[in-house]
Order: sequence, then structure tokens, then C-alpha cells
Amino acid sequence: MLVELSITPLTGNSHISDEIAGILDIIDEADVPYQLTPAGTCLEDEWDEVMPVIRQCHEQAREYAPHVITALKIEDEDGAANQLEENISSVEEKLA
Repeated sequence: MLVELSITPLTGNSHISDEIAGILDIIDEADVPYQLTPAGTCLEDEWDEVMPVIRQCHEQAREYAPHVITALKIEDEDGAANQLEENISSVEEKLA
């Protein structure tokens, strides 16, 4: 399962890289494969592995701000593996 996670702590400050780094520490420590992007983070693992990490990330954001927006996009395909790399490789092959 591939989950695109975007968390926005509404702090009143337009620069939230410190807060995002604190949230990313949770993902990094969880030992879940992930890829940081400019607008979010993609995580890849089973449902029961990913969802507790997402909850921890949301709760961490609540430590920074009284108002948090958390958005998820889930790609769940039978038999799919290594989607963090395969999805990008597939598009790049078609571009070449």
C-alpha cells in the first residue's frame, strides 16, 4: 500500500520546515519506507504498519499548532510492491 501524506500545522507562520522536520523524524524512526516530496511524504507498507505512524505524525503536528490539516491519498493494489520506485520508473521509461 502506498500512502501520500500531507500534514499542515496552521501556526500562523508561512515557514513550517522545523515542524515538518519534527514530523518526519517520526516516520524515519518507524522504519517504514518513505520518500519526501516538496508537497508531502509517500509511505509504503501494510495498512497496520502505516496508519499508526500517520496518527503519530498528526498528533505531533497538534503539539505545534491548535489547527492541523492532514490529507491522505491511498493507492492499494493487490500484489504491488516497491511502488515508491516502480511508479516513478514506469513513467520515466515512457518518457525516454
